[in-house]
Amino acid sequence: MKINLPDIPESEQTPLVKGLIGIIEQLSDTVERQQEEITLLKDEINVLKGQKKRPKFKPSKLDTNTDEKSDQGSTDNKRSGSTKRSKNQTLTIHQDNIVQPEQPLPIGARFKGYRDFVVQELEIQSCNVRYRLACYLLPDGSTVTATLPNGLAGQHFGTRLRSYILYQYHQCQVTQPLLLEQLREWGIDISSGQLNRLLTENHDDLHEEKAELLAAGLQSTGYITTDDTGARHQGKNGFVTHIGNEWFAWFQSSDRKNRINFLSLLRAGNKGYQVNTCALNYMATNKLPAPQLALLANTPVTNFGCEEEWSAHLVQLGIVVKRHIQIATEGALLGCASENEALGKLAVISDGAGQFKVLQHGLCLVHAERLVHKLIPLNEGHREDIAQVRDEIWSFYKELKEYKKQPCDTKKSALSKEFDRLFTQKTRYELLNQQLKRLNKLKSSLLLVLERPEIPIHTNGSENDLREQVKRRKVSGGTRSDLGRQCRDTFSSLKKTCRKLGVSFWKYLNDRISQSNVIPSLGSLVLQKAHPASAY
Repeated sequence: MKINLPDIPESEQTPLVKGLIGIIEQLSDTVERQQEEITLLKDEINVLKGQKKRPKFKPSKLDTNTDEKSDQGSTDNKRSGSTKRSKNQTLTIHQDNIVQPEQPLPIGARFKGYRDFVVQELEIQSCNVRYRLACYLLPDGSTVTATLPNGLAGQHFGTRLRSYILYQYHQCQVTQPLLLEQLREWGIDISSGQLNRLLTENHDDLHEEKAELLAAGLQSTGYITTDDTGARHQGKNGFVTHIGNEWFAWFQSSDRKNRINFLSLLRAGNKGYQVNTCALNYMATNKLPAPQLALLANTPVTNFGCEEEWSAHLVQLGIVVKRHIQIATEGALLGCASENEALGKLAVISDGAGQFKVLQHGLCLVHAERLVHKLIPLNEGHREDIAQVRDEIWSFYKELKEYKKQPCDTKKSALSKEFDRLFTQKTRYELLNQQLKRLNKLKSSLLLVLERPEIPIHTNGSENDLREQVKRRKVSGGTRSDLGRQCRDTFSSLKKTCRKLGVSFWKYLNDRISQSNVIPSLGSLVLQKAHPASAY
């Protein structure tokens, strides 16, 4: 049901009329959203019946106009360059084949050299190697047997084949049935169970490197972007949280998404709980009742090694109310995480989800614009006001990007005033006015970039990194074992980080599986690459 309100002259808009218009707008917005939900439910019913659902259209790229791009200039540079790189100058020639003309040459023909024609080829074939381990009987009756080359570790599949399996599954997103069929067609004798074991087992070194990656990433630039999405596990709905910046990406799956889970991740592998000044300040700020706060502050024991010890401590103190347990636990987790000096200056940029509102919290301005974009206009005046406000938000967004390049106090003051004007203006659409009012209350988080110009003003990086998790969920549904879920998080983290660091994931896998360790740990590379960016 679409409601079109007529334009009412300003002179006739009495308080009663304005109130009624506001009620009509809210009811119309509610009806529109309910109709959308009903349509989605109908789509799900159709899918269950084996019927087709309605097609989905891709959203417009709203941020494309905020970057100054000289598309024409870039095209001209590609076409008008005076020098053109040879396509084959970087290729390594592995084999030379000399080809003579087929027709007989007449007497007197002279050889004038060769015209080179380079062909790129790929050799795909199985290569079965038999290692004959020499055994010797010593005079004392004992035996000595030669050992397998480094990297095999008793495996009946070579390092290159194992690397290829991991690369196809995690990088190319080939499902296990298709990968199994491909390997068998190439002459590899392997079972589905063995393939699953190669994908999930004996990766402890990679799990450890992934765990170390978060600690290095938190120290890399002084800020992170974060987001989460659904990730099914063992037939149940779960979640995967992303933490990263332009130098690293780190994923962790869990059964819940709340602040306790997020603070647990920020401990970067530490399993403890700590009641210190930071923890008590957090508890007081979040209104933990004074008696419970006093009990926690006056206890002689402040460090707890695991969740069981902390839960037993709360029971011993008589803190049993669910809300009180939640606040106390969040504070203790933050207290433990605060022992990492890097978190003292850490800025957390998110889309506004409540679980991420810790430390220096910044909001994504792109998500703020989406709240305006989602409003449903009821007449032409509403459409005009929404379009105007959106244009002003994107213009303001562009100005913030320019400020990041050359920050100064003059620009800072001007942008702060422009924010006040933009988000306190009155339009003809009451729901739009309310939305602007809500965003205005978030000024400190939306404009954290004015205090720290090095941080991003969006969470596009997190959303891009999480797309693979969404695709994996659509293709494979979910994981069935805890080890499989751990491998999904580990290889997603390592692959995305390799891409951001400019490291070939294929070479990285070969290096780690063969235990060559020529490529440094990704955590050390993150710190090396990000060091100049952290000097602010």
